[in-house]
Amino acid sequence: EENGHPNKRLKRDTDEEDAEERNKKSPKRKIVLLMAYSGKGYHGMQRNVGSSQFKTIEDDLVSALVQSGCIPENHGEDMKKMSFQRCARTDKGVSAAGQIVSLKVRLIDDILEKINNHLPSHIRILGLKRVTGGFNSKNKCDARTYSYMLPTFAFAHKDHDVQEGVYRLDRETLEKVNKLLTCYKGTHNFHNFTSQKGPRDPSAKRYIMEMYCGEPFVREDIEFAVIKVKGQSFMMHQIRKMIGLVIAIVKGYAAESIMELSWGEEKVDVPKAPGLGLVLERVHFEKYNRRFGNDGLHEPLEWTEEEEKIAVFKEQYIYPTIINTEREEKSMVNWLNTLSIHDFNSSVVGMQANNKNSK
Repeated sequence: EENGHPNKRLKRDTDEEDAEERNKKSPKRKIVLLMAYSGKGYHGMQRNVGSSQFKTIEDDLVSALVQSGCIPENHGEDMKKMSFQRCARTDKGVSAAGQIVSLKVRLIDDILEKINNHLPSHIRILGLKRVTGGFNSKNKCDARTYSYMLPTFAFAHKDHDVQEGVYRLDRETLEKVNKLLTCYKGTHNFHNFTSQKGPRDPSAKRYIMEMYCGEPFVREDIEFAVIKVKGQSFMMHQIRKMIGLVIAIVKGYAAESIMELSWGEEKVDVPKAPGLGLVLERVHFEKYNRRFGNDGLHEPLEWTEEEEKIAVFKEQYIYPTIINTEREEKSMVNWLNTLSIHDFNSSVVGMQANNKNSK
């Protein structure tokens, strides 16, 4: 100030300190965040504290929460301190359009904008709602809906020579795909559709509400289709194996009877489709909404107003990633070439022999 000009830097420092003090004093509240992300290049959603070589979506999220002033730094190191819980633990490379996380934060001004400013563009927070103090996004979730986007040439019969860019799915094949997908509805023992679960493990029983393949569409000369599946909860790799088995049957590698067999106690070789096309579409909180959604204090956990933002994010980040990666890395083509290695017949032959013996 010697030359007559006030020292602006001091004022700015004071403002920042004041803001920090206000942040410290602002009470923490339990909220949920609606997240969308493209999972390519990440080792899934869940953070592995102490393992920096495998980057996860939560690494970037926690860093943004600390930098924006929503949580103190020590909460980033110990996530229990902010009661953090993700609704679904998406696997390596899997994207999400409607992931939900619950946590306690300081409700600072322009909170969404500030968090997003510290996130890469392929991870966005699209919405925020206040929830009850004891809310846990994993335990309170009644169901999850996933989609799986795949090139339709995956359903071409193995005996047909297929040009990937030229193939178009006919009505008869689409109907066969949907007939098989419908078989998954209801409660089944999915021990063959994940790893490290035995046939008598009660947690291998899962309830599927719906599963179907939509109408095909063309993007950049390749025809794609989207399979939707809604279930109470899913085990690791379960959806990819459910789709992998249907592809193996439609292509003529496996008999239809193998599906029924896979829910029995016998070990069945179920192929796992690539992770690339899998997207967590939305999570459902029907029971919570009925109890608290209209209590005058809390909003129902529905995201009608955010639907447009979700659709835009998918068009900008999720679909182009799936399409371009498929074109460049040919993950579906390469995986389809491995189907002939699987031994589907031994399981069926074994079942037929057992039936004869029991008769």
